[in-house]
Formats: sequence, C-alpha cells, structure tokens
Amino acid sequence: MRTLLHTILLMGAMVAGGSVTEAQTATPQTGHEVDLAVTYTAERSNLVATPTFWRQGAALDLSAELYHGFGIGLNINGSRISNINGTGINLTSITTTFGPRYQWSPKSGKYALFGEGLIGESHGYDSVFPSPNGAMKDYNTFALQVGGGIDLRVGRRLAVRPLQADWIRTEFPNGTTNVQNSLRLGAGLVLRLQRAQR
Repeated sequence: MRTLLHTILLMGAMVAGGSVTEAQTATPQTGHEVDLAVTYTAERSNLVATPTFWRQGAALDLSAELYHGFGIGLNINGSRISNINGTGINLTSITTTFGPRYQWSPKSGKYALFGEGLIGESHGYDSVFPSPNGAMKDYNTFALQVGGGIDLRVGRRLAVRPLQADWIRTEFPNGTTNVQNSLRLGAGLVLRLQRAQR
C-alpha cells in the first residue's frame, strides 16, 4: 500500500510539476488551467458511531486541467482536535490524496464548478489506535476522498472558494468497525497559476 501510494504521489507531482512549468512558459493560446487553493477545513468525524466531533485544519489543493475540463487533483489536508469529547484523547492527521478531477465553467468564466474522486493515505498520530497487540500512538491507513465545490473568479489570477464539500473514508483502528466516514467542509482562496482561454 505504501509503495503504491508513493508511486501515485510521485507520478502526480511529476505531472503537476510539468503542468506548472508549462504554465510558466506557454503562450497565451494554450487552454489548460493550473490552480493552487489554500483552504480552512472543518471535518465532522466519529470515534466509533457516536458521538461525533469536529476537527479543524487547513488544506492545499493543486489541480491541473489536461483536456476539456478533465484533469488531475492533489489534496493535502492537516487537522487536529484535542481532548475528544472529554476523553483525554487527541488526534492529529495528515491526509494526502490524488486522482481525477473535472471542472466546468461558463464562457463568462465568472465561476467554476468541480468534482473529484481521490485516493491516498492518511497518517494519524498523537492519538490512541487500539490493536490486538496493544494501543498504538500513530497509524497509516488508506483514504478515499469524493466531493467537489465552487470557485468564484474575482480577478485574472485569483478566485474565492466559498464552499468545498467532501466525503472522506479512512480505516483507522477503533476497536469495532475500523472504518470512519467523515464530512469535510472547506473555504479559502485559489491562485490561478495559468489562466484558461475561453
């Protein structure tokens, strides 16, 4: 799993890096778009089934349009909560996901809607993860992220992301199902590294 994830992330970094280089050297006639978003995030999670709790954090989101709205996305999100529901247990996690993305925008370019399905890994630490051999303080698990959002263009190189909503599935040990289904909401700013020609 870890080798597969590293391969996927390396491929994503190479493609995104190539897109950024192309964005810096391309002529105005090219139609691809590369965006970098920085968002505040709040994630509704659960210990087992109930009660739920909210984690606060931030995310970096790099996306590159490759062909008629279709492209790739890379998301890195970090979040933390202390003393979950008075249990004395903390949780910090860093989740990295990568995968296909689609973006649609009207000819006016005033806004853009996007959807994506990303896979990757979530690293949880400074917490308690039960196992048959005793509790662990950190754990790596598969992560799935499915969702989308809207960007409102406010300038040639800048947009505001008023809402991004994602379903996040992870498989941290919790003593029962070992599955978590979380809702992540985000909002922030988008830097348009290359402007698409409409």
